[in-house]
Amino acid sequence: MTNQNPALTHLDHQGEAQMVDVSEKIATVRMATATGQVKMTDETFEAIQAGNAPKGDVLGTARLAGIMAAKQTSQLIPLCHPLPLSKVEVSIQPQPALPGYEIQAQVKTKAETGVEMEALTAVSIAALTLYDMAKALDKSMQIVNVQLLEKIGGKSGHWRVGSTD
Repeated sequence: MTNQNPALTHLDHQGEAQMVDVSEKIATVRMATATGQVKMTDETFEAIQAGNAPKGDVLGTARLAGIMAAKQTSQLIPLCHPLPLSKVEVSIQPQPALPGYEIQAQVKTKAETGVEMEALTAVSIAALTLYDMAKALDKSMQIVNVQLLEKIGGKSGHWRVGSTD
């Protein structure tokens, strides 16, 4: 099987997975923002908000887990490059109407490749940690709508969810 589509940069000429060679690229500032939600029962939401979860500080632990996860992305996703991250910010905001929480991660670097996967990993692991910290209260929680919101930098420039590019 040969790679007929040159846009598939993670495949070599034999169709095998490969790490993309970014050595010819110029290091530029790259930024990505991702989001996701954790939906839960009203009772679980109220317990977390009141600080009454059995495992302790649910939101603080989830936020820290997201930051740590972004820094480990290349060890978790096989073809990701290890990158020197200059900023990882994870916020977790209550959404009473959900009920649950919205998680947002913003990751920034100056490198030859982007940080979309780091932002998505931060959101995903923060959401999984929130679930783990509160599962004694509610095993039916749902992690939903994990997505890239925006990326800046690189060959494709600025992209935002909903844009026509």
